[in-house]
Amino acid sequence: MKTILNVIWLILSGFWLFLGYLAAGVILCITIIGIPFGLASFRIGVYALWPFGYTTVDRRDSGAPSLIGNVLWLILAGWWLALSHIVTGIALCLTIIGIPFGVANFKLLPVSLMPLGREIVPSDRPFASRTEARP
Repeated sequence: MKTILNVIWLILSGFWLFLGYLAAGVILCITIIGIPFGLASFRIGVYALWPFGYTTVDRRDSGAPSLIGNVLWLILAGWWLALSHIVTGIALCLTIIGIPFGVANFKLLPVSLMPLGREIVPSDRPFASRTEARP
């Protein structure tokens, strides 16, 4: 089911959102200071391309640098990317078939506003973080 939803999502809005994140990432990577923000944009862009079957969790090792970075991200790119999710989500929710895809757009809002200090993990393992020790 995840595959079917992801393919429909890709056609309706995923590809265009991915292009937006890709453009933001390229622009942010122009300066050395913007590289972490650009990498976060690329990471979220892939998540926006295939959102079904994945979720975001807070990283336990993030702290004040992530907070400062998120404020900068919000000013530089987060506001515009979140606005694209809001507009696309409302447009998709106008039809009954598009409601799950609109909800998926709204699910992407928190990570588009504040991506630093968050990690994208499979939905079936939301507590399996890459930063945790594996047995």
